Amino acid sequence: MPIMFNSIWGTGMLAWVQYADRNDKLVLELRSEFKEPDFPGFLNFIQPLSKLNNMAASWVVALKSSRGVYLLTCPKTKELYVGSAYGESGFWGRWQNYIDTGHGGNVGLQSREPSDYQVSILEVAGSSATTNDILAMEGRWQSKLQSRDMGLNRNWAG
Repeated sequence: MPIMFNSIWGTGMLAWVQYADRNDKLVLELRSEFKEPDFPGFLNFIQPLSKLNNMAASWVVALKSSRGVYLLTCPKTKELYVGSAYGESGFWGRWQNYIDTGHGGNVGLQSREPSDYQVSILEVAGSSATTNDILAMEGRWQSKLQSRDMGLNRNWAG
């Protein structure tokens, strides 16, 4: 099988040492200090559970300080679960519960093999929203996405 080489680095990509005086190399970026990637925003946030504990610290702060409705998607079966985060640690705390238990206490998830669910945010609650307000938001999303009939939600209609 032929070896393919990166067009920028050529055969030098296989060497531990690079000699700048012998070969010009394309410099893509120089930084004087580390910069975390910008948070994509709540509506653009999509990550597998397995990557949450390696996220940028500023992302964790944003997720801890926000509450609302989220979506879990099973990569194996493509089934959906709509849930809500209304505790002190917001989305972050709720998702840590899934990481710790594999099911977050949800009946529909307990009855199946654990999965590396993809998490995303459907709606962020305002700062004055009560737990009941967030549960009502969750119920609306469960109805819209039919996650009780065709998904993994096993709770009552909110």
